[in-house]
Amino acid sequence: MIAAALNHEWIARQIPHHGRMCLLEEVIHWDGHSVRCRAVTHRNRDHPLRAHGRLGAACGIEYAAQAMAVHGALTNPGPPRGGYLASVRGVRLHVARLDDVAGDLVCEASRIAADGAAVLYRFSLYGDGRELASGRAAIVFDASLQVTA
Repeated sequence: MIAAALNHEWIARQIPHHGRMCLLEEVIHWDGHSVRCRAVTHRNRDHPLRAHGRLGAACGIEYAAQAMAVHGALTNPGPPRGGYLASVRGVRLHVARLDDVAGDLVCEASRIAADGAAVLYRFSLYGDGRELASGRAAIVFDASLQVTA
C-alpha cells in the first residue's frame, strides 16, 4: 500500500520522540514490510545528537530506529506500543559524519522477522546518492516483562 506522504507533525504524534529529537520529516513510502522516510535535520546546527561540533555517522542508527517506530505505528493501529532498541548488528558506517551531507537523508527499514515480543529490521541510510550506513536492529517490546537467564 502506498500512502500519501505523512508529515513531521504526524510522525511526532506517533513516536515517543518530540521537539528537536523527532528527526524525521516525512514518510515517503510504506507497506506491510517496509518504510522509507526522509529527514532534513542532520544539517541543523542545534541537532540534539551533535557532539564536538559534528553529527557522527553512528547517529544514523537513531534515524533508523525512528523509522522503525513509524513503521510500527503504520502497521499496528491503536495505542502505541512501547519498545526498546535492544541491539544493533552488522552495522556499517560508510562515512564519518552526517552533518556534511548536503542533500536530504533517506532512511529505509525492512522488517525481517517479528513475534509478539520483538521485531528485527534491516536498515539503510542514504544521502547524496550513496549509502551512508546500514545494519540490523532488534526492537524488544515490554522489556520489563522479559525473562533473562
